[in-house]
Amino acid sequence: MIELTPHLDSRQRTPLYEQLYEYMKREMMQGHLSAGTALPSVRALSKHLRISRNTVEAAYAQLVAEGYIESQPRKGFVVKELDDDVVPIVALKPTVTPAPLPSVKPRYDFRYGHIDVSQFPLRAWRACMNEALDAPPEELLWYGERQGEIGLRQQIARYLFQARGIHCSYEQIVIGAGIHQMTGLLCQLFSPKTNVVAMENPSYDGIRTVFANHRYRLIPISLDKDGLNIAALEESDANIAYVTPSHQLPLGMVLPIGKRQKLLKWAEAKNAFIIEDDYDSEFRYEGKPIPALKALDTQDRVIYIGTFSKMLTPALRVCYMVLPVRLLPTFQQTFHNYNQPVATVVQKALALFMQKGHLERHIRKMRNVYAKKRQALIEVIREQFGEKADIIGDKAGLHLLVRFRHIEDVEELVVGAKSEGIHIYSASKYWFDPARVAPPYILLGFGGMSESDIREGVRRLKKIVLPS
Repeated sequence: MIELTPHLDSRQRTPLYEQLYEYMKREMMQGHLSAGTALPSVRALSKHLRISRNTVEAAYAQLVAEGYIESQPRKGFVVKELDDDVVPIVALKPTVTPAPLPSVKPRYDFRYGHIDVSQFPLRAWRACMNEALDAPPEELLWYGERQGEIGLRQQIARYLFQARGIHCSYEQIVIGAGIHQMTGLLCQLFSPKTNVVAMENPSYDGIRTVFANHRYRLIPISLDKDGLNIAALEESDANIAYVTPSHQLPLGMVLPIGKRQKLLKWAEAKNAFIIEDDYDSEFRYEGKPIPALKALDTQDRVIYIGTFSKMLTPALRVCYMVLPVRLLPTFQQTFHNYNQPVATVVQKALALFMQKGHLERHIRKMRNVYAKKRQALIEVIREQFGEKADIIGDKAGLHLLVRFRHIEDVEELVVGAKSEGIHIYSASKYWFDPARVAPPYILLGFGGMSESDIREGVRRLKKIVLPS
């Protein structure tokens, strides 16, 4: 049974029953109350609107008399089908343009950030969710710990020590609902009046938007072949640096140990902080595992941010950060009235998932799965394009960049490929000033595609890039 909530004004000269009648007639003619819809009973509607039953009965009686509704046994009053000759009332046009309907999913979509959902350990996750639901109601059905469930934070601290070489306590860890929400907290922890943020150029445009929305001044720092230009950072007046040292986004290079040490010395000398975004460090395909920058931080200057979006699924909306001990009092004072944004049951289930070893097994499995997809993509690019294509940043992560040597207009290529059902993406948005300095790179994500679709998608792309 639906509820109706019209605006009825007893101060108007028009009787209340007539206002209710006009409202319901208008809603029916606009299609908001469709044929067959059961209306609230006289008693229910009068109680809901806090008006007399006589007022509701009079409105319903008028609608019955004019053929808009009818009374049916065991159903009460029901909206009738309007005659074809009834002219609908034209609704006011919305002031906000409605979002376009989702288009048909492309067959070959090289979108960055997609994961292989077919490999998600659904049975193990369901078991952990069910076990989490058995927790006492006083633990489960409330807002939860402000920094996140202690059990989950303890599991994350253990994981970070084993996988990333980071020594931290669970008290330093804060659970958040995605990288943008987490960065928004950091923006409030600092101040745009006294802090200037340096970011790699190119870098993740989503985080740039968060800082810009919080009125921070951003300084683009150029990249060398091996990552951040430390000299350029030292010459700037920035006192916060946002970096992706383990897998630069989007170029893919790894910041070497020498530059990491210089970066940490800069933070110490400048009394600055470094925000380390370790977004997909789990998937490295060549060379030895690289400890996080935070693992080298002896001066308590690095804020580490990690996420479960790539290693598990973005649908959980769970990420976390490790705060320097020196920032904990400020954080707790600033956000003492904030509630935890991630559902308690999800946090408890994730803690169990990690405790039982499911996460580590899943990461090992997906490392092999993505390594094969990455190899398939590299092989088919070389097979189809040979020396006419350069591959950049392919040693880690879930994407790589390609430059077709004879193509300068990337946007035209993207549009042409899309018309053939192949979605590829320009990397230009990652540069601060894409119109002037962005190279003609194509970003190809491979996480969400099968090996066969990866190969066939590139073969079809060749017909657009190199038409015969």
